[in-house]
Amino acid sequence: MGLHLVLGDDAVLISEAVSATVDELVGEGDRGLMLEILSETEYKNDEGGYDPLRLIDAARTPPFLTEKRVVVGRHVSRFSRKDDYGPLVKMLEEPLDTTDLVLVWEKGIEPKVDKMPALPKALKEAIEVAGGVTIKTSAGRGKEAGVWLRDQLGQSTLDFDRAAVAALEDLLGDESGRLVGIVRTLEGALGQGATVTVADVETYGGSEKGGTVPWALDDAIDSGNIGEALELLTRLIPYDGAPTDRNGAAFRLMATLHRRYSNMLRLDGAGVGSDKQAAELLGMKGSTFPAKKAMQQSRKLGTEKLARAIELLATADMQLRGTVDWPSELVMEVLVARLASLSARR
Repeated sequence: MGLHLVLGDDAVLISEAVSATVDELVGEGDRGLMLEILSETEYKNDEGGYDPLRLIDAARTPPFLTEKRVVVGRHVSRFSRKDDYGPLVKMLEEPLDTTDLVLVWEKGIEPKVDKMPALPKALKEAIEVAGGVTIKTSAGRGKEAGVWLRDQLGQSTLDFDRAAVAALEDLLGDESGRLVGIVRTLEGALGQGATVTVADVETYGGSEKGGTVPWALDDAIDSGNIGEALELLTRLIPYDGAPTDRNGAAFRLMATLHRRYSNMLRLDGAGVGSDKQAAELLGMKGSTFPAKKAMQQSRKLGTEKLARAIELLATADMQLRGTVDWPSELVMEVLVARLASLSARR
């Protein structure tokens, strides 16, 4: 049995680590047959407490039509008492060779746990004896946080100059989980191998000046929520009396949108059936989440609407370059409203 323990207190960083671990364990296999994910909802018993038996049963279930199964147990911190984690310890002493098990020690959701209980020593030792791999997602504090940040940036496809790293440190503060979304946004906007500057961090990082990040705008457009999309847009390209800055922000946002819809168009009719296949087709490295989002929206829009989106983007790009006497924020407002309307139509 392959065994992984994911530890942390930041939901975004934990989800990223779990996703990467599952991708590695499943590989090219059929997720529908191989993968089972359990959360605290499945652990609840008739008395309103939490019972690990469902997780244990899943870990001991033989595979069907596959060589192995991958079982993910989220919110395992619900089993912090000896009576609860004892059966888990016993299970780890007699593992099933055909199961890869991922245990995630994280805060519960309902009711929300303010302080996560410590990992019991007996469970920690049982995982170590079973040859488990521990994945710590915490960024730490002080120098440790700085080392963590540089390590994460080093794993991206981008090159961050020294000033950009310092700007990210100031921007993130204690919210390390925001780094995941910011790096994804920068990779999508600038392309692999690009050098990231302070200006890029300010534009795409949701700085105090802008107050949001482009992937939040993507979600609003994808859902067809025109009002929310326009509200988010005003924070990405705020009016501050500096036309040159606004034009630059508009062009950078235009590049992000164009790249995203171009990816959707490439996936349209490509026959990809998984996040990993979509990421390979698009040449994306690291997390497959951006590819998954592009694949889902590509299927939702279809060929005709995707072609219309590319046409709208091309028109707006020409308008930003002077074919109409409009301020850049108006050009982008019209574009965003039209893109969102494509998603809203039945």
